[in-house]
This record gives sequence, C-alpha cells and structure tokens, in this order.
Amino acid sequence: MTATRQDAAGNSAVLGRVMRPLNSLVEKLIPSALVFAIALTFIVGALALIFTDAGPIQVVEEWGIGLAGLLEFITQMALILFLGYILANTRPARKLLRRLATVPRTAIQAYLFVFLIAALASLITWGLGLVVGGLLAREVAHVFRERQIPVHFPMLVASGFSGFVVWHMGYSASGPLTAATPDSFVAEQLGAPLSVGETIFSTWNIIACIVTIAVVALALYLVAPRDSATVVPLKVDAREVDVEIDDAVETPADRVDASRIPTLLIGLMLVAYLIIHFSGGGSLTLDVVNWSFLGLIMLLVRSPFELIALTKQAASNVGEILLQFPLYAGILGIMAGTGLMTVISEAFVAISTAQTFALFAFLSAGLVNFFVPSGGGQIAVQAPILLEAAETLSVDPAIAIMAVAYGDQWTNMIQPFWALPLLAIAGLKMRDILSYTTIVLIASGIVFGATLLIVSM
Repeated sequence: MTATRQDAAGNSAVLGRVMRPLNSLVEKLIPSALVFAIALTFIVGALALIFTDAGPIQVVEEWGIGLAGLLEFITQMALILFLGYILANTRPARKLLRRLATVPRTAIQAYLFVFLIAALASLITWGLGLVVGGLLAREVAHVFRERQIPVHFPMLVASGFSGFVVWHMGYSASGPLTAATPDSFVAEQLGAPLSVGETIFSTWNIIACIVTIAVVALALYLVAPRDSATVVPLKVDAREVDVEIDDAVETPADRVDASRIPTLLIGLMLVAYLIIHFSGGGSLTLDVVNWSFLGLIMLLVRSPFELIALTKQAASNVGEILLQFPLYAGILGIMAGTGLMTVISEAFVAISTAQTFALFAFLSAGLVNFFVPSGGGQIAVQAPILLEAAETLSVDPAIAIMAVAYGDQWTNMIQPFWALPLLAIAGLKMRDILSYTTIVLIASGIVFGATLLIVSM
C-alpha cells in the first residue's frame, strides 16, 4: 500500500471512530418515523403559540383544516412514490438491478456505486430513487455475502438514501415544476410560468448537481467503516423474491387478464399523449411526470395480472408514508395558518442582501423542511414570501425557487419521513443510517450554500 493510500485509510479509520458515539446516541434517542411526525405536530403547535398571535383554539383549527389542505398535492406525491415502486419492481428493472449488483468488487466500491445509482434514479424521479436505493442495497449485500466479502449493510442503505439529496435538482422536482406549470400560484405571482430551463436545466444547477454527487461520494468514502469488527452484514437474504402472479387462465376473462395487449395499448396511448403534449408546447409538470412513468410501467409489464400483483406489493410498502402525509399536511396547516412559516421566512429575509438572499432562503427552507418534508408544500407557502423579497432585492426568481428546492432536499438527510420506503425495503430503522446521512447533510450543505452564493454575485 502506498503512503497516500495508508494516509487515506488512516483518516477514514479516525472518522469511523468519531462516528461511533454519534451512532450510539442516534440508536438510543431517535423514535419511529410515525412518532417523530406526532412529536413534530406538538412542537410546531408550541412554537406557533410562542412566536405568533395564535391561541390554542386557532392552532387546533388550523391543524384540522390543514389535514385535508393538500389533498391534490398529496395524491400527486403518493402517485410518484407508488408508481416509482411499481416501476422499480417490474421484471426488466429488477433484472437490471441484479446485474448492477455484481459490478462493485470491494466494500468501498459497493457503497459508492449504490449511492451513484440511487442519485441518478432520484434525478429521474424521487420515488424511483428511493426504491432503487433500497432494492440495490439489498442486492449488493446479497452478492457480497455470496462472495464472502464483509460489507456494512446499514452503510449500503445509507448510501442508497444519500442519493436522494439531489432529487430536487432533477426531472421530478416539485418546486420548479410547480413554477413551470401554467396557472400555478407561482406563475400568477410572476406573471408567467418559470421555465425549467431557468431552474433544473440551468447550467449552474447541472454543475451544482455534479459537484454535489462528487463531494457526497468523497464524504461516504471517508466515513465508510474499514474495521471488520464494526461491519454489520446482511444476516439473512432480505431480498424480495419476484412478485407472485396469480395468472391461472380458466375463463375467457382470464385470458384477457393474462394478455399483454390491454397494458400495451394503454401504455402506447400514454406515450402518444405525452408526444402530443410536448409537441404542442406543453410543460413538464407533476402530472406529466406521473403519466410518463405510468406509461413506462404499462409498456414493461407483461399483463394486467402482473400489474395487479405489483400494485398489491407496492401498496403494502408505501402505506406507512401515506398515513403520515395528512400529519405533515396538518403541520403545514399550523405553520401557514398561524403565520409561523411567515415568521421564519421573514426573519431570514430581514437579514438578507441581494448577495446573501439565496443562502438565507436556502437555510430557511432547510429549517422548514425539517418540520414539513414536502417540496411542493414548502413552495406553496414560502414561495410567495421569497419571490416578493427576491423582486425587492432584484434577485432572479429562478434562484429563489432553487434555493427552496435545495433546502428541501438538504434536510431530508436527517428527516426520517422520506427514508421510510427505503428502510421498509431494507428492514432497518432510521437510527441505523442517520449517523452516515448526517455527514451527507454537512457535505451537501456546503455545496448548496456555495452554489447559491456564487450565482448571486
């Protein structure tokens, strides 16, 4: 081993020892994601009582109203997650994942490879990224167990979730897509839709995305456990077998359900619709993202029988998240209805200049996201305040929108809500990976903050 490699290994070992107390603390103190959401509800209620003029009755009223206040958005988000899970579990997708799992040859390569694939999938759609991260982590762990090579399974899963840190820079970015949607509240405030060419497809955002992936990969490399005594392997084969399909053909109706034609026809119709939509000047929206992935699913499945089986499997894995959506909508209701979110946003805006506005908007979005992990929900409430401030300070509205997007994806690394589907697939808890994702939070936060400072100059 060369001196450089010895130094790198030594530094990694030191970081690994530093991580151990954090691992222990997290394991003892972090509750389940559901309890976390319930606790946040009361914390936000208390903050509203302290920092706003709202009384207890108004807080409860705003919470109750908020429970149903984002039903359309909740449906869109649920579909992205639901369809992403189905897509990742289609036979072609699973076959691809199993082939990819054989690529890395060492444990370090495995952690970085899982992160890179999850990041690329998250840039396509966040729902797909979360599911692919969990599935690929399991597949890689299984391959390494067969090879008898020690690999730290929680680190693999943490690497998969870390890919989610760039989702709001990509194809399914709910904030920029909302801004690009005609007749949306952002378009109405600006007087016209904000093209995705100015936000997610801008040169500076693409560069920031590449740099973020590189920096996070370096951070994961440095904190990856090297000591075999600290490695927690995959103890059992936690992979899911291919979905069981009840495709017994006994009646003419069964023959239709077992045929590829129905799903193929609807898939082709969706493709045709998307071609017509974009050729007619249609924009990229949350609905379009959902229909594009639904179309892909229809083209990949072999029959309605298979699609029904995949749907049942997906429903059992995303149910816990769907239960928490209304709770976070209620939290958003408190923050919006009592003015607490306005207090937070205006506090950051008040200390901003044209050069620092984007950075403070990013930090405020990161703070708000910890309580309301919903990019679209944050845009709905924070965007009017931040866009007005951006206009006053002569800041490009695209920068304001992306500042919120960066803040949203940033603190997801320490917020257990979006880790649920991945953790359900892996059979782990948030506390098993949080110490690693905290390092990702720090590394990515440096890139996001620096990017927003540079583009504001």
